[in-house]
Amino acid sequence: MKEELLSSLVGNGPAMQQVKKLIQQVAKTDATVLILGESGTGKEVVAQSLHSVSERSDRSFIPINCGAIPGELLESELFGHEKGAFTGAITARKGRFEMAEKGTIFLDEIGDMPLPMQVKLLRVLQERMYERVGGNKSFECDVRVIAATHRNLEDNISDGTFREDLFYRLNVFPIEMPSLRERPEDIPDLFDFMFHKIQNSGRTVPKLSEKAMIALQRYSWPGNVRELGNLAERLSILFPDLTVDYDDLPVKYQVELEEDASLIRVDSTILESAKPDLGQSSSQIALNTTEPEVTQQITENSDGTENASSLGMPDLDSGLDLKSYLVEMEVQLIQKALVQTDGNVSQAAKLLQTNRTTLVEKIRKFNLS
Repeated sequence: MKEELLSSLVGNGPAMQQVKKLIQQVAKTDATVLILGESGTGKEVVAQSLHSVSERSDRSFIPINCGAIPGELLESELFGHEKGAFTGAITARKGRFEMAEKGTIFLDEIGDMPLPMQVKLLRVLQERMYERVGGNKSFECDVRVIAATHRNLEDNISDGTFREDLFYRLNVFPIEMPSLRERPEDIPDLFDFMFHKIQNSGRTVPKLSEKAMIALQRYSWPGNVRELGNLAERLSILFPDLTVDYDDLPVKYQVELEEDASLIRVDSTILESAKPDLGQSSSQIALNTTEPEVTQQITENSDGTENASSLGMPDLDSGLDLKSYLVEMEVQLIQKALVQTDGNVSQAAKLLQTNRTTLVEKIRKFNLS
């Protein structure tokens, strides 16, 4: 039953498989989790899923958006207040931590929390105690803390807007939620999921033609899953029970396509059947390894024998199309790095010593999803 709850995380591509794997690993513990990712990627869904498969799933999941509440009210919202604590406090009131006792509290947009509140939150995480505003009684705190942000907190530490000690308290177990443009193979499943929700409300929904879906997979999705849900709703209103073709899409989604463009699909064979037994962890190649050494380590098995699928040294006697050979070698190296890191693009980029964005573009270019 608990495993089924992860189905709310739509997508079977390598990036989402990695997210689900991390959730299952950390759910067995009470470790504090920090979910990172752009706005609209579904960070709260990850938090809810984590709570649902944890040992605290029979207790409350209490979310609070730290960026949506004025700083002067946030302390009362988090820790509660006593009667008469301030003007308008005509009765005592529980805070979110008290509501979440024995359960989970989700601190969304933690990067927007004012510095004075960061100090008070740090104390709670360190001492597992807090007081209501206007009170002097200490309450014990038995709560699983999950935080999330779209900000780069390390940059915020550098500019003095986020406390370094709080960052390390929160960043015990980070989970990075990929942007939608980094997992185009999941877009058909996401539209199916959104249309199914709309259908359950008693409305009819459209179908997307193959060309329309190919274009949507190549769109950049700055608003991520939230934007996709918005588009699904709009198309359902405009084209109920009809087929939406490429030309029916709003203009900004009509991405220019190459003649041979095709659907990006989840290829499980790349990640499973091709997975080598390297006998190493996902950090097996040091970042200062030279390029020839990286090539050798990725294309050889742990016993030193050459992998059958690697290109090896070419025969130059009959000539060589260098450009094609280098492209083929690049594809193999990217595949091996993805296999070696269980599809984690960030880790694969580190192995290949390249920028993550660059690697995502190459995965899309070579249709390696």
